[in-house]
Amino acid sequence: MTATHRSENDSKPQGADPFGHEEIEVVNKQQHIEDAVQYDEAEARRILRKVDYRVVPLLTIMYLIAFIDRANIGNAKIAGMNDELGLTGRQYNIVLTVFFIPYALLEVPSNIILKLTRPSIWLPSIMLAWGIVLTLMGIVQNFTGLTIARVFLGIPEAGFFPGATYLLTTWYLRYEVQTRMIFFYALALLLVQCALCNAVVDVLLGGMRLCLTMDWMCRHACAWLVVVMGKLAARTTAKFLTPEERRFLAWRMQAEVGINSDQAHEEKLDFQTVKSGLNDWRIYVAVLIFLANSVGIYAFSFTVPTVILELGYTAATAQLLTIPIYVCAMILATTLAVLSDRYKKRFPFLMVGLGVAAAGLISLLAIPRPGLPGLTYGFLFLAASGLYSFIVPSVCWLGNNLSPSNKRAVGMAVFMSLGNLGGIAGSNIFLEEEKPQYRTGYGFCLGMVLAAMVATCTLRYSWGKDNKAKAAMSENEVRATYSDSELFRMGDRSPLFKYAL
Repeated sequence: MTATHRSENDSKPQGADPFGHEEIEVVNKQQHIEDAVQYDEAEARRILRKVDYRVVPLLTIMYLIAFIDRANIGNAKIAGMNDELGLTGRQYNIVLTVFFIPYALLEVPSNIILKLTRPSIWLPSIMLAWGIVLTLMGIVQNFTGLTIARVFLGIPEAGFFPGATYLLTTWYLRYEVQTRMIFFYALALLLVQCALCNAVVDVLLGGMRLCLTMDWMCRHACAWLVVVMGKLAARTTAKFLTPEERRFLAWRMQAEVGINSDQAHEEKLDFQTVKSGLNDWRIYVAVLIFLANSVGIYAFSFTVPTVILELGYTAATAQLLTIPIYVCAMILATTLAVLSDRYKKRFPFLMVGLGVAAAGLISLLAIPRPGLPGLTYGFLFLAASGLYSFIVPSVCWLGNNLSPSNKRAVGMAVFMSLGNLGGIAGSNIFLEEEKPQYRTGYGFCLGMVLAAMVATCTLRYSWGKDNKAKAAMSENEVRATYSDSELFRMGDRSPLFKYAL
């Protein structure tokens, strides 16, 4: 088969394929990289379709179940959970908070275990664990039982999102991954909202338990996915690909960062790798972006149904009115993510999402309440659209700029682990005594978004400055100075590695 090679600046045909298969490029940055079987663009698109139609749908369903498990408690509240379980005072906030303690602390260990085992073992295992917890949650009778159940739910769920996002970065090139990630994230979130609202409407007609656990659906889905996910191996062992196709996918990933397959196969997870993922100061700057997102998203997912209820709607109507908000948010998030991959830019599209979030939060702080329910509802669209549109770009941007893959696994887990601590704040900033203004909640979210803007600009400046320094050496000069092994060990510090901007 004949290989077709194009540079990043070559024009590419535009198409309607949601995953952008028409825009695939077969990279060839280094001629000396050992030649795997090479494919023309039509064949390369066919191979990526095989990956897309197996990896993305599975991750979508897994994320759907995970998000239902952790977020449906906000819907359960207005369906009568507090009265049925006898929750008083701040007990509801405590129940929300305890989930995030194990969820944040265990993300780094989980990704290390993922690297030591493999995705086809680790991801189904944690799914089985949270399916068991989910089933047992259906028998809780009081505050203590619900608190314990939420703690145990946070333990297995800690491993999913960092593991899933890292898995995508091992399958796709840097300007392919965000489109795939937003599809599994956005579709899962929309399905979650529809499922929860349908459950709550049913619950309001006859009991709260279904909304609290979504027991039947999630338990059976977990059992099915444990079997199916066991077949989804890493790129190098996936049985749905031929050996030649696996070598080709490995080749294009290695070519993108200028290494050969010998170094890639020799990569081992050791203390130095873990240390490199802990010592990169830019990971901690990026944490501010994820913190802003987790504070805002969890605060909104737990509180928006209540805010709409306070506008004068019935509980069932309030649930249904959350759906258009999330539809609008996912449209903006998907649009920005696809455009970011298409134009090979991260910073400007991330700033657009942050700007929309800031505008929505400022508006919600400024309008007088009670009163003006239509305007309040409209600004919820704006705030939610912004908040949900910068989580995937921030994850992809950091993942694009960490190398080698072991450093990326640890660094992304650190990023999400610290960032998810924002869920603790998000669970406690919308205070009952401040309704309906919720000035602490909206104000805190706004402050975090502004801090995220500063962090985003800092990263853009730092990575851009490093790219200019690296450009001072030609590729021939780099290869005359460093061996392949040295370049591989340097990872993203290699002069051949260019940061995504």
